[in-house]
Amino acid sequence: MPKSKRAKVVHLTKTEKKGREGKENAFNLVRECIDKYKHVYIFSVENMRNTYLKEVRNERKQDRFFYGRNKVIAKALGTTEEEEYKEGLRHVSEKLVGNVGLVFSDSEPEEILPYFENYHQMDYARSGCVATETIVVPEGPVMRGEEKFPHNMEPQLRALGMPTCLVNGVVTLRSEYTICKEGDMLTPDQAQLLKHFYIQQADFHVTIVGHWTNGEFKALQDNMDETKME
Repeated sequence: MPKSKRAKVVHLTKTEKKGREGKENAFNLVRECIDKYKHVYIFSVENMRNTYLKEVRNERKQDRFFYGRNKVIAKALGTTEEEEYKEGLRHVSEKLVGNVGLVFSDSEPEEILPYFENYHQMDYARSGCVATETIVVPEGPVMRGEEKFPHNMEPQLRALGMPTCLVNGVVTLRSEYTICKEGDMLTPDQAQLLKHFYIQQADFHVTIVGHWTNGEFKALQDNMDETKME
């Protein structure tokens, strides 16, 4: 008889050892990148999506990205003048707060900044995101683009708060309905409705907010201490 997964014992000593090794590897890799690359760029991410960040990594295979484990990265850079691995890196460590990461690169700012300024990908907004526009669905047959909604989706729309019904097999709105207003913080129901209507309001983009090279650090945005969370 196969063993139940619920009865499986996980020894904490093993997980702790693996965690320590992971941190040590990240620490050493960051220092290797400092020695290898000319530039260190701090980036912030708006509307984080792993798929799109992976796409950026693939397009810029000549660079090395670090996203996550900010405390480990900061430790590798050094957090004080006495501890910093190279002059000025303590200022980079100070900015590793929130939804930010590092790019190690040999590309000059004149090349790398326009790349990220022009890279945008739209996606469906999630619960907690701020609506970028007001969406109103008119009374009558419910349309999704040029097509009518499938009749079997009517119960889902109704469960999400829309006053719908079936009229001769057609999903119909009994009265005008506002899914969201610009500036609203989206609820789970609103986010799901926008997805049903194929409306994308989340703009994934990466912004370079700081730059270090040859011992000098420069903040590229005045509000970089206020990096936005997802």
